[in-house]
Amino acid sequence: MTTIYIFRHGQSECNLSKTFTGWLDSKLTPLGIEQAKALSILLKDKKINLAYTTRLSRAQDTLKEVLVYHPECQQTIIDDRLIERSYGILSGHTHAETIEKYGQAQFDLWHRGWEDKAESGESFADVEIRVQSFITDLKEKYTSQNLGIAISAHGNSIRLFRKIMENATIEDTVSWTIPYDKYFEYTI
Repeated sequence: MTTIYIFRHGQSECNLSKTFTGWLDSKLTPLGIEQAKALSILLKDKKINLAYTTRLSRAQDTLKEVLVYHPECQQTIIDDRLIERSYGILSGHTHAETIEKYGQAQFDLWHRGWEDKAESGESFADVEIRVQSFITDLKEKYTSQNLGIAISAHGNSIRLFRKIMENATIEDTVSWTIPYDKYFEYTI
């Protein structure tokens, strides 16, 4: 049996400024670094042999903090199926700017609607397809092994990871807030 520990990166500069980040890189804030260190303490006594993250520095830097206590982890794999949801034309714009330009109702649809997406962006339904592909591969590769796998990911990819692993409803999924200082544990 393999155990998965999936967690969100610490607060980024764009999270702090309430800016749609998506696939843009955004460094951790000082608080984000502290949140990553808090995660490392929470996971200190877990066995972690393998790690996954994305190409974005906020996820990689959070993982580095977690792995401080895990010299047994000899491999980190970059897999962008776990990358944050793309916000397309909204990327780099604040929530306030978006609301001012498009209105609260449209903001709400883009922010938490299931199928809705900004131009050139992704919906939650789109993200679910790539996260499902990642989970399928994870199960095929590691179910019969006895590993601990750390996954440093992003709020929206974790939202869909949880939906799939917990067989949750769309309504529950879009209502969740994914915290910076907590991990979710699953076995495969």
